Amino acid sequence: MQVTVRPGRPYPLGARATSDGVNFALAAPRATAVDLCLFDPDGTESRIALPARDAGIWHGLVTGVGPGQRYGYRVHGDWDPAEGRRFNPAKLLLDPYARAIGGAVTFTPAAYGHDAANPTRPDGEDSAGVMPRSIVVEELPPAGEVIADAPERRSLADAVLYEVHVKGFTATHPDIPENLRGTYAGLAHPAAIAHLTSLGVTAVELLPVHQSVPEAFLVEAGLTNYWGYNTIGYFAPHAGYSAAVRAGRPGGQVAEFRAMVDALHAAGLSVILDVVYNHTAEAGADGPTIAFRGIANKTYYRLSPSDPATYVDTTGCGNSLNVGEPFTLRLMMDSLRYWVTEMGVDGFRFDLAPSLARADGSFSALSAFFDLVAQDPVLAQVILIAEPWDVGQGDSYDLGRFPAGWSEWNGRFRDTVRDFWRSHDGLLPDLAARITGSPDLYTRHSRGPDASINLVTVHDGFTLADLVSYDGKHNEANGQDNRDGTDDNRSWNCGVEGPTDDATVVALRARQRRAMLSTLVLSRGVPLLLGGDDIGRTQRGNNNAYCLDDEVTWWDWAGADADLHAFTANLVRLRHRHPVLRRTRYPSHPEAVRWFTPSGAPMSAGDWSDGAAKSVALVLSGALDPDLDDASEALVDVDVAMLLNAWWEPLDFALPWADAVTVESDSFEPARAGTIATESITVGPRSFVLVARA
Repeated sequence: MQVTVRPGRPYPLGARATSDGVNFALAAPRATAVDLCLFDPDGTESRIALPARDAGIWHGLVTGVGPGQRYGYRVHGDWDPAEGRRFNPAKLLLDPYARAIGGAVTFTPAAYGHDAANPTRPDGEDSAGVMPRSIVVEELPPAGEVIADAPERRSLADAVLYEVHVKGFTATHPDIPENLRGTYAGLAHPAAIAHLTSLGVTAVELLPVHQSVPEAFLVEAGLTNYWGYNTIGYFAPHAGYSAAVRAGRPGGQVAEFRAMVDALHAAGLSVILDVVYNHTAEAGADGPTIAFRGIANKTYYRLSPSDPATYVDTTGCGNSLNVGEPFTLRLMMDSLRYWVTEMGVDGFRFDLAPSLARADGSFSALSAFFDLVAQDPVLAQVILIAEPWDVGQGDSYDLGRFPAGWSEWNGRFRDTVRDFWRSHDGLLPDLAARITGSPDLYTRHSRGPDASINLVTVHDGFTLADLVSYDGKHNEANGQDNRDGTDDNRSWNCGVEGPTDDATVVALRARQRRAMLSTLVLSRGVPLLLGGDDIGRTQRGNNNAYCLDDEVTWWDWAGADADLHAFTANLVRLRHRHPVLRRTRYPSHPEAVRWFTPSGAPMSAGDWSDGAAKSVALVLSGALDPDLDDASEALVDVDVAMLLNAWWEPLDFALPWADAVTVESDSFEPARAGTIATESITVGPRSFVLVARA
């Protein structure tokens, strides 16, 4: 390999192709030297010492190389785990800023920086043979220059989110060419997009697409980390989801991902990424050395103050990123901006988000990370969604505590709605708060209903079909004797555990699903649908299917429930049709939100405190609302009423208006719709009816 090297530039970090070659820059503030390792197509390695160091960044401009070049680093320094330093130049390391990664980790002893027999000593075996490679990629034009017709950044209150796994969504789709199934190109295929647009959702929320590595114990068991919550490359689209990589074009995943975003935007759909900046795939002190640990262990990870050889773990995955360190914060911010400005995405859902706000160990809404995002001219404009819990000590459940500009997965909504439709006692007051946007949680920091991301099911737990079919988890396929996964499912099998041909049970399960979907889609806040719930997708009772990449987690398109899909699509259309369901501020007028008993009497204090009560009517005024103070006529709506009956018998509800009403949706009789003149309406057992003033 004929190359030359000169100092180059310390910014931007990573490998950037220029007209003169490729500029390599790596942040390794405590290193004594850094070798850039270039690999020929046959695997031959050439090492070049990076010649310059500025403010902890090693850099060099290398001529004679360009896009497609495979590379890695070897970082020199002292080995002293007791002081948090784990430098080992025998280990080939990925570039934390690599925009494409090829190959996989092989979990042999060489993959670990420490000696297996004596962890206080470094392992001297060269790891190049068991490590993936970073890949130099061609520069893409900024996303804004290509996606001129990207969806307008609509109000989040108008959004309907749809959580999908890139591979599972299309892995068995009969109308998508086999070579594209399970890939970014497959998700961009017209057949996949047609499903999304027919449902009426406005955004896809993709399970992690950053390059990830499965845990060693899963590989040993013949499993994998299918969900992808084990990131190793925060700039690189996961190569396993790329049709280009399958076809022998390493690095092609970058352009393929960008083309997928373009196609979704052209269809009017936004793209939200589920991102994992709380931990990496290197696990704890006994984990492999793939990148961060060998480059700047004390910089990237939170180490125990009393024993720097060990890692602080608020994630349950062995390590936590050090958000009190400027280089780590810079990595996170640079990565987020990259996915917006160069890959075109519209927002992010942050896994275990409280860990990002623990600079000193305690969660703080005034953390440096939140401040940086709020001040960033790019990121302050995108969708920001927190999973508001982690496994920190004392303050691990931080629902409602995030700052202005952030929305949160609302676990209270999930739990209350599941329990209400199981006919549990004493839930009416909490249900009332949940379906009106959870004002008890989100008035802090002047947020509104769109701070609440309402959910009933997501990837983590039962699907909706399983929620009404299983009382307990069935995770035997995970290889842990059914010990993994939560036991707090709040599910009900409707009388039979698992599949059944009993017509009564089948009908009851259908009602339960439709009632929960109605509550989810029509409540104030932002609905998040688990992809596949609209077609009856099952995981056979597995509530922790993170490690299964097979028919359990892939969508069963052949068995899709077309009627359920049509019912769900109608709910989404109703939400789009009625702005009164999508208010961005909480009401101040006393008549804007009214509550009634089924008899038509206003709810009294005694009615609210009646623990046995399981039915209520909610009336929303379409003309009395703070949203209308400074808005257009388009937000004025008719009055609508939600009639909820969690009894196991039908109930007659007195309608709130003496004139005619339109039955918009009925979870018991989906075909019952239209305008009727009546003073009352029968709501079926465990059913939800939406009516509008005609």
